[in-house]
Amino acid sequence: MLDGADVAKHNTKESCWLVIDSKVYDVTSFLQQHPGGAGILLRQGGADATAEFAKVHPLDYVKELPEGSCLGPLDPKTTSSLNLPKSEPASEVVDTEELPNVSLCVTTGDFEAPAKRVLPHRFWTYVSGSANSGLSLRGNLDDWGRIRFRPRVLCNVGSVNMSRSILGHKSPYPFYVSAMGTMGNIHAGAEPETVRGIVRKGLHGVISTASTKTPDEIMDSYRREQSQVGGASPSVLFFQLYLPTDRAKAIALIKRAKAAGYKGIWLTVDTPVLGKRTADRRLQAIEALAMGLEQEQTPIRPPGGENSFAPAFGGRDVPGQLSPHTTWQDLKWIRDAWQGPIVLKGIQCAEDARLAMEYGCEGILLSNHGGRQLHTAPSALMTLLEIRTYCPEVLDKLEVYVDGGLRDGADVLKAICLGATAVGVGRPYLYALAAYGSRGVERCTQILSEELGTAMKLLGITSLDQARPEMVNAIPLLNEMWRPEAIPWRSRL
Repeated sequence: MLDGADVAKHNTKESCWLVIDSKVYDVTSFLQQHPGGAGILLRQGGADATAEFAKVHPLDYVKELPEGSCLGPLDPKTTSSLNLPKSEPASEVVDTEELPNVSLCVTTGDFEAPAKRVLPHRFWTYVSGSANSGLSLRGNLDDWGRIRFRPRVLCNVGSVNMSRSILGHKSPYPFYVSAMGTMGNIHAGAEPETVRGIVRKGLHGVISTASTKTPDEIMDSYRREQSQVGGASPSVLFFQLYLPTDRAKAIALIKRAKAAGYKGIWLTVDTPVLGKRTADRRLQAIEALAMGLEQEQTPIRPPGGENSFAPAFGGRDVPGQLSPHTTWQDLKWIRDAWQGPIVLKGIQCAEDARLAMEYGCEGILLSNHGGRQLHTAPSALMTLLEIRTYCPEVLDKLEVYVDGGLRDGADVLKAICLGATAVGVGRPYLYALAAYGSRGVERCTQILSEELGTAMKLLGITSLDQARPEMVNAIPLLNEMWRPEAIPWRSRL
């Protein structure tokens, strides 16, 4: 057993040890690889970091530290000799004044200001950030407003039916909660609070590989909540997969999700490497300098390779790394391991949509990762129009989802009119969770559904099956769409 007084001496960039779940780890070699920056680890140097670690990691994820990091157990009698974690920067102190009542949130945008008040600056920087100069994120937001409705009048719209089926599972809404990682930094209740709100409103949700809790723990929360609301709840959970580079680990993770009871795999395919998260980079440099690290030592990750970690959240790496070597051929063994429906998350052009169809996927999610990966990537709406134009058969044979930038329930209807199966909603739910927990998730759902129902009546339809492309004017986006003179599909594939 290691003595706490000895552990406490190792709190510098030359030798940094910390305690996680009563064991001592040497993280010195990991300082410059840590996705959230070395400063986060150095603040815990020589201290018990269990509480901080558990905010964003299941405790069993500690095994993902570099081999040989575990030095042994801490002598419990010497715990009092450990250092106290260094205090957070002043910018991390949150506003503790009472928030406005959740009923005062009447649009999804109303959750953003309360969330910013309660989130430490580091976490707000991450959740609100984007790649490079932010053009992909702005495009996501702006493109919804560039499509206009063409409403019909004198229609009998006394009641509407908003129900939709997602991978064979009926939902009362044509939208779902998108995958969001490491929500322990967003709300103390994290994924269980999100699941509570999902189940109470009958929503479907996608759970991230990079969750604070394990897939099993999240599913246990789901089942407990479902038992309380009654068996009539139609909610189901799907599993978003970051594919580890190690195939054995990948298969184990897939089978774990299957055994836990998730109803589909949403395989993320737009992260062979991590995009440049500009605000995160800047904040990491500031924190590193504050901890005595020189600027050239700040953790700027290499553009790929085996040591490039999956999307980080304030220092969060997931139990699988980004996989720059994954190809279409890998879908075969992934399907063999999963034995269920697969959705490819991150399709951004018509060619790949067609390939997904030919490789037998059940669905595709048109997404540019919330504007957080490729600079000036197309919005999901732009990709949806491209598919409609150049390979519309995809819309007949696959379930096609879109996400990114949606802030109004009426915009869900635009996507449905253009052929989408359903729409993923991320940041609005994340902000609602941060400020109000499960009540926020429920309120956000209520806002979106009310806006959608109103839009359907004003458009002149009573069922989503009646939604048609001619009910919207998408010419502003169509005029900007990539237009080759001809696309010889077979030769290009």
